[in-house]
Amino acid sequence: MSERVESQGEKAAREELGGRTLVLLRPLAGPLGLGFLGLAGASFVVGGLQLGWVDPAEGKKVALILIAFTVPLQFLASVLSFWARDGVAATGMGLLSGIWLAVALVLFTSEPGSTSDALGLFLLLAMLAMWVPATGALSAKLVPALVLGTAGLRFGLTGLYQLTDSELWEDLAGLVGLALAALAVYAAAAAELEDTLKRTVLPLGRRAKGRNAVEGTYAQQIAELHKEPGVRQQL
Repeated sequence: MSERVESQGEKAAREELGGRTLVLLRPLAGPLGLGFLGLAGASFVVGGLQLGWVDPAEGKKVALILIAFTVPLQFLASVLSFWARDGVAATGMGLLSGIWLAVALVLFTSEPGSTSDALGLFLLLAMLAMWVPATGALSAKLVPALVLGTAGLRFGLTGLYQLTDSELWEDLAGLVGLALAALAVYAAAAAELEDTLKRTVLPLGRRAKGRNAVEGTYAQQIAELHKEPGVRQQL
């Protein structure tokens, strides 16, 4: 099989660059605040439903809130996180977007106050899925890791309620949901203040690469760029 012949234009470009490869980086606004606030809205409203603050007959309205507010915000945050080269945040926000959409669709199509074994099994898997990016975040940003890990716990408790129809699990899921909403609002505020003021105001628990991301030099930021997906030859 014959080798591909390099064109004159490619040869000239390679010689001009001296054999180097240029990677263009595009500045982006931080998407974490958007995603965390979407999570806070969903967890608070669903928590209210689980604790009896919202009548079960309004379950479809809760589902519509999730579809209209939380799902698009977290999906957008996921896409922007991929562009910002933060695979952990992108995976976490993408999972949250899909999980809340599934919850909303089941809630919308079910009888008020009913449970679903299928949704219960799915949420148990969602718990494990959320703990994957949460584990990845531990090495860099502790508060986002706690948010993602607590979201996983919240889904697991809701899954147990769906499988057992026990009010104990429902109440626990609702209480953890309220705590998650508060934690997500804190994380969103911390991320927004950090992006706006370019310094830490409310701690996000940054360490190692997470700390270098806001305090390190430009050289430190791009030191391992050649190893990232989209730059290296294979994923």
